[in-house]
Amino acid sequence: MMFRKADFKDMDDRYRANLINSLSGFKSANLVGTQDDAGNTNLAIVSSVFHLGANPPLIGMIMRPHTVRRDTLENILSDGEYTINHVNHEIWQKAHQTSARYPETVSEFSEVGLTPQWLDGIKAPFVAESRLKYALALRSCQTLEINGVEMVIGEVTHLELDESAVTETGYLDIEALGSVAISGLDSYHVTQRLGRLSYAKPGIEPQLLKF
Repeated sequence: MMFRKADFKDMDDRYRANLINSLSGFKSANLVGTQDDAGNTNLAIVSSVFHLGANPPLIGMIMRPHTVRRDTLENILSDGEYTINHVNHEIWQKAHQTSARYPETVSEFSEVGLTPQWLDGIKAPFVAESRLKYALALRSCQTLEINGVEMVIGEVTHLELDESAVTETGYLDIEALGSVAISGLDSYHVTQRLGRLSYAKPGIEPQLLKF
């Protein structure tokens, strides 16, 4: 099977969305927690989170164009703070349900059966059931000219996870935490590690690393 540029334009919208969303492969499944100025909590599943840098610790994510009401984006812009929470295999169905379009004053936490977790000094809610979660302070929000999507960049200010998942080198065993991945728009996956390999150097065969 082969597709050319002209084929994409002629495709059914839903078919094209499913096809193109699958091209980037497996993506991390995360829940973004926010709160508005009136104290209403919001929770949204996002599969576009990516690493931007370790010093300072920066995380980016892509959000849809701000042409209609976007509670998560608007709360981040207003409050300047938000949380990112890994989805695990025990909450993946509840996490998926947060993508439904609830009214602005309705909390996805209560609607899907997840628990907001609050920490002193952090205005945005965490997901209590998540095993890897962190808070971020907004550092930049840029509208990409090519298609109008928003690139949100935050600095990690707080990190919480099970200590047993952190190795002596700082590597996080997210598989042990049960974190799941997404492919396409709606397919969820658990992972199976093949192994960790040593730093690649020319002419040297990479070696399997021990945990």
